[in-house]
Amino acid sequence: MIPVVVRNCVEEARNVVRLVLGSQDGSALPPYEAGAHIDLHLPSGLIRQYSLCRMQSDPQYYEIAVLKDSLSRGGSREVHTLNIGDELNISAPRNHFSLAKTKRKALLIAGGIGVTPLLPMAQQLHKMGLPFEFHYCAKSPDTAAFAKALESGSFSDKMHFHYSQVPTSGRMDVVNVLSQNAMDGELYVCGPADFITHIIQQAENLGWPDERVHREYFTAPDLAEGDVDNTAFKVKIASTGELLDVAEDQTIFQVLESNGVFVPVSCESGVCGTCQTGVISGTPDHRDVFLTDKEHTEGKLIMPCCSRSKSPVIELDL
Repeated sequence: MIPVVVRNCVEEARNVVRLVLGSQDGSALPPYEAGAHIDLHLPSGLIRQYSLCRMQSDPQYYEIAVLKDSLSRGGSREVHTLNIGDELNISAPRNHFSLAKTKRKALLIAGGIGVTPLLPMAQQLHKMGLPFEFHYCAKSPDTAAFAKALESGSFSDKMHFHYSQVPTSGRMDVVNVLSQNAMDGELYVCGPADFITHIIQQAENLGWPDERVHREYFTAPDLAEGDVDNTAFKVKIASTGELLDVAEDQTIFQVLESNGVFVPVSCESGVCGTCQTGVISGTPDHRDVFLTDKEHTEGKLIMPCCSRSKSPVIELDL
């Protein structure tokens, strides 16, 4: 837990606020690489994950930008009530969405507030002199956070803006953009769940290798009716051999917690990766969007906050 103070609040776009968080004593905050996020511990007790939206120009400050979501469970609405001088706690930065260690051209595709982790990626790529192309999709310029700065910034020649509600702009031609980079690119996509799913599906259709497609969800996609079939099963704790019953209406995490088995959990929807746990035996029923398709197929990891078991017993490395 790192104590910070809200040093500034800036309206970056309609319903988007940027917060500048500074260390309470003026000391340097832990460094991070592009794509990192922090846990924000809100006064109400809610914990939410937000991407760090700029590379640090001063080591005592972090910046996040938060969209007030109409479907918010309370976190984004509370962030928008914060004021300069409010004291909060945050986690150290974690990064599950880092740039690949390659000199391939990077294709950055942002949907709305999904621009936040991609902006520092662009800053880092520009600083390193590596090739990249940045496509920013939004409804209109007034809903696109950082758009004006990106239009006139140091890598404005790499920017492409696609506004679905502006007739002279229109939606991005996904197939065309992906086709031009399929043979030698690294794809990074972030935005609404359905947006990411569509981009990834098109990339798969065009032959993009899974290991060159990188994504970060802020929320899990909605499961279609009929896709969810919850059945009861047992969880075995490898260190003790204890068997615990997981009912149809319970998650693995809930059962572990009620029986005194600690697993760190944050998002509770399979997005952030905090609760990632090893699987010793059994077949996971993956409900997360954090693990890759390859990791899902291998079945060696599970997100107990949301995923279940296809086998009568699943043994976890706990």
